[in-house]
Amino acid sequence: MYQLIDGKQTAAVIRSEIAATVRGMRERGVRVPHLAAILVGNDGGSETYVAHKVRDCEEVGFMSTLIRFDASVSEEKLLAKVAEINADHNIDGLIVQLPLPGHISEDKVIENISPLKDVDGFHPVNLGRMTAGLPTFVSATPAGIVELLRRYNIPLKGAECVVVGRSNIVGRPISILLSQKGIDATVTVVHSRTRDIGAALRRADIIIAAIGSPGFIRADMVKEGVVIIDVGTTRVDAPETKAGWRLKGDVDFENVAPKCSYITPVPGGVGPMTRVSLLLNTLKACKR
Repeated sequence: MYQLIDGKQTAAVIRSEIAATVRGMRERGVRVPHLAAILVGNDGGSETYVAHKVRDCEEVGFMSTLIRFDASVSEEKLLAKVAEINADHNIDGLIVQLPLPGHISEDKVIENISPLKDVDGFHPVNLGRMTAGLPTFVSATPAGIVELLRRYNIPLKGAECVVVGRSNIVGRPISILLSQKGIDATVTVVHSRTRDIGAALRRADIIIAAIGSPGFIRADMVKEGVVIIDVGTTRVDAPETKAGWRLKGDVDFENVAPKCSYITPVPGGVGPMTRVSLLLNTLKACKR
């Protein structure tokens, strides 16, 4: 029988640990962490995600600032606001919620955020430091995945780990993290151009699924006892639900789960850990 890896419960425990640290800071008269978020336009998913981040900050005792722009805002005006926050010594972390409207270069915006405030861990400087194994802000989702595996005492040293997907936000950084000294997994990255994904997956002790294709990983593609971390969160039509849609992961959960030793649900697995990792990065930025 498989065990669910409960990201929601794990994130709640970590938030309580952060809240205790923040209470201690207040008692010592130290300024508490302050996270700023910029939201451009009114994409439904982004609105929800930013609202969660603001609520998380309130729960742990952080200060938070939400800055909103219409979807028509110019790139120049957005970059000016980023520069203003970079220079504000009372703000420790800055996130610009993605995706951005087509007329704004996401790469340019990310590169203009100060690496010292880039709590999303997307800046090339922070990605480079992570690759070199230096102290830095690690992207929130990969950091959350590693923390989940650690807290569930899942053996990583020498484990055959297959990462499905090679994005700069999840696939590439998690593959680097898992292969670093101290974690010591043996990592294979597969993607849309891999000839035989199934052959690689059937060797895996641990699978990190981050391809964005609902139900892509089937039962015949995994071995008995595998550990699966499902990063996928695709909205699929579900007329029977109040919202008319539900989130589906990259793994065919119903048929794959019985073969697993551990597996994350969608939702309630990686998502809450991504949010709590952002808080940990903001706390780290403040302590710097």
